[in-house]
Amino acid sequence: MLGVFLSGLNLPAAYLPPSNSSRCTFGGTGWKLRKIRSFGVDPHGMKTTTKSRLSPYYCTVIAFFGIFFNVYSQAQQTSSLPENWPNWAYGYLEPLMEGGRIAPPCPIDAKPLDCAYRSPPATDDGLKFSLPGTSLSFTASEADYDYGPADWYPDDHPLMPAVVDQGRREEKIRACSLCHYPNGQGKMENGHVAGLPYSYILAQLEVFSKGDRRSADPRKANTNEMMMIAKSMSEEEKQIVARYFSSINFKPLVNVIETTKAPQVRMTMNGLMLPIEDMPFVPLGNRIIEVPTNPQRTAIMRDPRGMFTSYVPIGSLEKGKLLVETSNNKTIQCGICHGPDQTGLADIPSIAGRTASYTMRQLWDIKQGTRKSLIMVPIVTNLNADDMLSISAYLASLPP
Repeated sequence: MLGVFLSGLNLPAAYLPPSNSSRCTFGGTGWKLRKIRSFGVDPHGMKTTTKSRLSPYYCTVIAFFGIFFNVYSQAQQTSSLPENWPNWAYGYLEPLMEGGRIAPPCPIDAKPLDCAYRSPPATDDGLKFSLPGTSLSFTASEADYDYGPADWYPDDHPLMPAVVDQGRREEKIRACSLCHYPNGQGKMENGHVAGLPYSYILAQLEVFSKGDRRSADPRKANTNEMMMIAKSMSEEEKQIVARYFSSINFKPLVNVIETTKAPQVRMTMNGLMLPIEDMPFVPLGNRIIEVPTNPQRTAIMRDPRGMFTSYVPIGSLEKGKLLVETSNNKTIQCGICHGPDQTGLADIPSIAGRTASYTMRQLWDIKQGTRKSLIMVPIVTNLNADDMLSISAYLASLPP
């Protein structure tokens, strides 16, 4: 009966325990004991070693309660996100409603691409696009190709290693350069990896692979895909990727404007905000609207030199500066760890000049406990959503 019950569940999101724990998985034909070294199980077969033995019965019971609490937690998330939830940071303008779309299921044995939202492949009629400062031209589908997207400016970065340039199609690992660009600049809906310290990139890939860096918003799928990519990468590939992106300088990316109004926007599947042409500006409210300075270049041509404009509430920069530089008796000055200009210190990353959406997501995920960080938890404990918005706006305004 337990197997029948569990097989009928439509699990809404990944349950990702630490990689060194015991796991059971439910497949199409029934339960099986996953082979885990730390419990004394030979990784090359089902033969147990002399350390200990974990029976399939106990594994089934553990899995049942793990899945039950995961489903319960996800149901709570789906139906009752707090009113102050920063939907804008995750690429949404409206709160998640009960029964609304959430990220595809991402079981622990999924291929990375299976965890992502999927849209029909870009189609074109052979029309070639061009960008300033390069003689190269590409069609929309070439620019957006999962396993070797367009590289508009090869001289802007070192020679790309294979996993960055092409990924691994047979394992559904998309190229790093698709989302993060060949130069590592990234966009508002993913991450900015250029110039991060080598050791920090390695550490974050490890955190991703353990399932300790997840999105607090159940609608955000690309974080799940990133977890599975990190989990699928070899140690050598992780080192190659870290060495590559850490060798590239992060460049100015964001123009910040304090205002009471912002453009009306539509959202792409993964949360890129695009301004709606010929529509009047609308009240900004207590949120940040962040759009590409040249929407076509970013959305269609994937311009790695593209900029973003962040429309932030009036007063948020002053409030953010106060919190970042003095703590305002609510947190700890950011510069103690990130340096006086917030551009990083030793192995601590720069937080200056990143998109406000990205920074807000990280702070909020840590606050919600889905991104594990022993150092950052006490930093965000007393911060509310308004504080984090102001911090994110101010940091976005700083030169990288």
